[in-house]
Amino acid sequence: MGSEITYLDATKLAELIRTRELSPVDVVQAHLDRIEEVNPQLNAIVVVAPGALEAAKVAESEVLAGGELGPLHGVPVSVKDSIDTAGALTQRGSPIFTGRVPTADAISVARLRGAGAIVLAKTNVPEFSYATETDNLLTGRTNNPWNLDHTPGGSSGGESAAIAAGMSPLGLGTDLAISVRGPAAQTGIVALKATHGRVPMTGIWPRVPRRFWHVGPMARSVRDIALAYSLLAGPDGADGYSTVPLRFDAGVGTSPTRPIRVGWLVEPGFGPIDAEVSATVQAAADTLRGLGCVVEGVRIPSLESDFALDVFNRIGVMELKPAFAEAIAGRDRDEVFKVVKRMLTTPDTSIEDYVKAEQAAERLRDGFVDYFQRYDALVCPVLPIPAHEHGATEFVINGETVPATNVLAATVPFNVTGLPALSIRFGTSSKGLPINVQLVSNWWAESTALFLASLLETVSPFRDMHPDV
Repeated sequence: MGSEITYLDATKLAELIRTRELSPVDVVQAHLDRIEEVNPQLNAIVVVAPGALEAAKVAESEVLAGGELGPLHGVPVSVKDSIDTAGALTQRGSPIFTGRVPTADAISVARLRGAGAIVLAKTNVPEFSYATETDNLLTGRTNNPWNLDHTPGGSSGGESAAIAAGMSPLGLGTDLAISVRGPAAQTGIVALKATHGRVPMTGIWPRVPRRFWHVGPMARSVRDIALAYSLLAGPDGADGYSTVPLRFDAGVGTSPTRPIRVGWLVEPGFGPIDAEVSATVQAAADTLRGLGCVVEGVRIPSLESDFALDVFNRIGVMELKPAFAEAIAGRDRDEVFKVVKRMLTTPDTSIEDYVKAEQAAERLRDGFVDYFQRYDALVCPVLPIPAHEHGATEFVINGETVPATNVLAATVPFNVTGLPALSIRFGTSSKGLPINVQLVSNWWAESTALFLASLLETVSPFRDMHPDV
């Protein structure tokens, strides 16, 4: 029964707890047993939250008392180790923060707890959440449950591996340039980066800068993502980017009254894209056409004239370096992992190039304003390739050699512009690795991406596939 429990989604677990068909204690224990069974191979969970079983017993007593229950009552959730959890280690993947225990929850964690969720575990991250692979000097490397020689991505790679392997039904990750959508694609789960500011970043380090940074839900079903998003979104009175009320949604909702207009794009604009990934994007587009959407191949000129990854690199390094440098001030540089060390030694962007990058970011936003005058959504790749082997420094795609940083090329445009984007599996590579597609909708139109994802999920042969670990 334990293995059956651990591959139920959060929505189903909440339903079975509410109807007293499952006990929160049994649900939490099943996930703890699953962690004990598979985490030694994956190293996705770095801390089991103290008091999880005790919280489950309290949740069980509340069910038996017949009181009002929250939508996630008694359901265990996992939290990326960069997100503050009161009373549980939050070490940000770095020896610099060894032993750090926050006294308060991040607002995103507090909102899940407020819905009845039980924080089960903290998941591994690259140091400071700044890398596309999950590895660090403090808690080590995380492996992909589909193939241990491959990465589950970063920076929410511990979260993606934990959910894919049944150690958690639902979790929280953060996304600076790729970090919930990419790991979701590398492990075949679902993740949403909502419109920038839709979910407050309060309780997540660094406090500044955060204009490209997001926090978002990760799960194995679209309905879990929709539920978590509904609980997480809305201003908190502390995050200056988070000001739009949750009820405002510019999308199509759950019952569109007209055909949804969808464009699909593989190249150009994102750099070279692997043929298997390209075929998966086209398959998703064709499927949406068959489900009643108006679907066309498109080009987006602003993506072709301003390569978003270059724009991000010129702005992002300048803005992150001060926070990272402050964190390690007075410490030995050997305490810092290679990726952060490399970033700290990267030359500063000149003021002229910084201004040019800011102007390019505005052109990218304008280009998508134009695009969304004609279309409701975009279907495109999440990653240029399926999950790669650990430690890759470059890829050869369609005969072209590109640096490993190009793994960001199809996700970072939506951080630079702040557009909502969702990652969902719709294919499998010849090596048996998941391939996801990315659904992008207009600003504040999350319901469009969620609705299209639910359409794809209803016909996907991959929704009930799990890794053999």
